[in-house]
Amino acid sequence: MSTTKKLAGVALVAALGVTTLSACGGDVKDKSAGDAPKSKTVTLVSHDSFNVTDTVLKEFEQQSGYTVKVLKSGDAGAALNQEILTKGSPRGDVFFGVDNTLLSRALDNGIFTPYEAKGLAEVKPESVLDKEHRVTPVDSGDICVNYDKAYFADKKLAPPQTLDDLIKPEYKDLLVTENAATSSPGLGFLLASAGKYGDDGWKDYWSKLKANGVEVVDGWEQAYNERFSGSAGGKKAKGDRPLVVSYASSPPVEVLYAEPQPAEAPTGVATGTCFRQTEFAGLLKGAKNEEGGKALLDFLISEKFQEDMPLQMFVNPVTKDAKLPELFTKHGVVIEKPETVAPDAIAKNRDQWVKAWSALVVK
Repeated sequence: MSTTKKLAGVALVAALGVTTLSACGGDVKDKSAGDAPKSKTVTLVSHDSFNVTDTVLKEFEQQSGYTVKVLKSGDAGAALNQEILTKGSPRGDVFFGVDNTLLSRALDNGIFTPYEAKGLAEVKPESVLDKEHRVTPVDSGDICVNYDKAYFADKKLAPPQTLDDLIKPEYKDLLVTENAATSSPGLGFLLASAGKYGDDGWKDYWSKLKANGVEVVDGWEQAYNERFSGSAGGKKAKGDRPLVVSYASSPPVEVLYAEPQPAEAPTGVATGTCFRQTEFAGLLKGAKNEEGGKALLDFLISEKFQEDMPLQMFVNPVTKDAKLPELFTKHGVVIEKPETVAPDAIAKNRDQWVKAWSALVVK
């Protein structure tokens, strides 16, 4: 069992301790009442940020009779690409981590089997983006620029608050972001600019951002844990960039893991830079254990999981009555007006936007 933990703002990246069943009789899928043995292992394929409290997971395992195996597969974009490549012969039963920025890619490639999860009526209607129930909403969060409070206090410089601020000369060479082609927060930040400036203006914005010294790295972990100066409560940071694309819920993570815990979070959120993200899970087409996969999807929107999730992955529940922990309500930030892009506009433009962004920023 591994308990390695990495700060992930919205996602506390942890190596989940699970027991892999080694004698489960060959993982035979069985929908009938015949003699063929049912698989007792259900495999969740995920990006690296999935985490759940051991006791909550074990309660599900005891009640359902299934043992959960988690297969982590890198950042969200990379994990989804692997499932598309193995379409029809998936590596697991359920995929978690496709978000609204990548949803059309998953649905267009037909990697999911429709299933209306038990408890879906308790999910906020605005989170249900697929009426065919090929995916189930699990969490939401806001991708935002975070800042290192100590850096800006020392420099006697006001931290940026809007996208427009980031291209001002006083913030030159201060921002690190993730690659929009390989990272969900990177793509979310690109979409924030598209939502703000429109199809005609976002490229001009990124040209100015590049001229102002933005740094691009592959994924969130490198950006936040290696390049950002404010990570890990400002004590273990290796980076020299006081601005990073992360999440509105990153400050509670910093409080939770700082020693001793501060009265105030050491990082802040530029509330005018945000994009609303919703993450989904789906039953993979060709899953060896469909019944176990359905039970796992039911669990992901259960009260137990939804109320455990904020302090494990630092995201917001999607169910109506789930309660947030005090750490979240005290140190988190509510984004009243995030930038949004309609799902059909994302589906229509995402690939060409990413291609144009890559040519403009990464070349």
